[in-house]
Amino acid sequence: MSGRIFQNVVLQLKENTDRTIGVIDGEGVVIACSELSMIGQRWTEYVSVVNNAAGGMICSDGKTFKALNGWGNQFDYAAFSFGDNEVSKTVCAMATVALNAAKSYYEEKHDRGSFIKDIISDNIMLGDIYMRAKELRVTADVHRGVFVVRTLKKGESVPTDVVQTLFPDRQNDFVLSVGEGDVVLIRQMSEGAGIKELNKIAASIEEALRSGGESTVVVGIGTVATHLRDLAKSYKEAQIAIEVGKVFDTEKYVINYENLGIGRLIYQLPTTLCEMFLQEVFKKNPIDALDKETLFTIHKFFENNLNVSETARKLFVHRNTLVYRLEKIKKLTGLDLREFDDAITFKVALMVKKYLTSRGIDS
Repeated sequence: MSGRIFQNVVLQLKENTDRTIGVIDGEGVVIACSELSMIGQRWTEYVSVVNNAAGGMICSDGKTFKALNGWGNQFDYAAFSFGDNEVSKTVCAMATVALNAAKSYYEEKHDRGSFIKDIISDNIMLGDIYMRAKELRVTADVHRGVFVVRTLKKGESVPTDVVQTLFPDRQNDFVLSVGEGDVVLIRQMSEGAGIKELNKIAASIEEALRSGGESTVVVGIGTVATHLRDLAKSYKEAQIAIEVGKVFDTEKYVINYENLGIGRLIYQLPTTLCEMFLQEVFKKNPIDALDKETLFTIHKFFENNLNVSETARKLFVHRNTLVYRLEKIKKLTGLDLREFDDAITFKVALMVKKYLTSRGIDS
């Protein structure tokens, strides 16, 4: 545990007493003190004295000691004040209360965060989750949203402090640094919360981290976890959302796993199977035989729900011109995009092609 936690408390107490106060560790080293010159001194002669007091207050050589709360028979840290009169004992007792509170807060924050990190990383047995949750006073069966925040700039990390500021409730929410620069937010949600609420939270994170009006991060969202044991699954889903989004939704910076649609299925297919699919669909000519203008026309046709008139209007071309282009596509590929089944096949094929390209495979 960092001595800085204790030193902050000691310096605050110093303003209200004329006694020298501080903390020694289990080896008798002064790790915090109102007199800075004493920090680092080794008082080994008091270790046995404090241990023999068994948690009670003890005076020795003009100093008053009291061990802080701990788990073992021997103390880990002890508060001290100079003097052995009633005033010194009172000061030592008050210092112990303040230092115990700081110690508990630090340990709870650290341990609770590590506990949640172990869950999402699958580093804890299912049975241990219940036991540790009870020990750390973490409610197991509440709804939680899981968000993975990843920077768009290589070599940089997401600023954890910004996300922590947005969600300051350290009792119910967890902001964790995970992997190489990712930040994970575990946010407690109301029982009826759904996609709309999750997207709103993710959007607030993305907006807060913008720089010069430009997006600097992408936020992946998993499905709502209704129990602690579901956090690992939701975390993996949020990661998949980012990975799939990089392939199929490059213009989006907030990506929800539940909105991935068919892209999620394609992403999990073996690349060999995808290559076979493209070969079967484009028996006449490979998809690369289509020029940029033709591909642009196809994308616009899909955007306008296979509506010939509306697509022609958006392309600023005559309806007959678009029909001619669609006939040309039919001759090249054997697929008539005006037919629903053929359109679905072609749409999936375009996504499969995009997926293979992202994997560096030229099919």
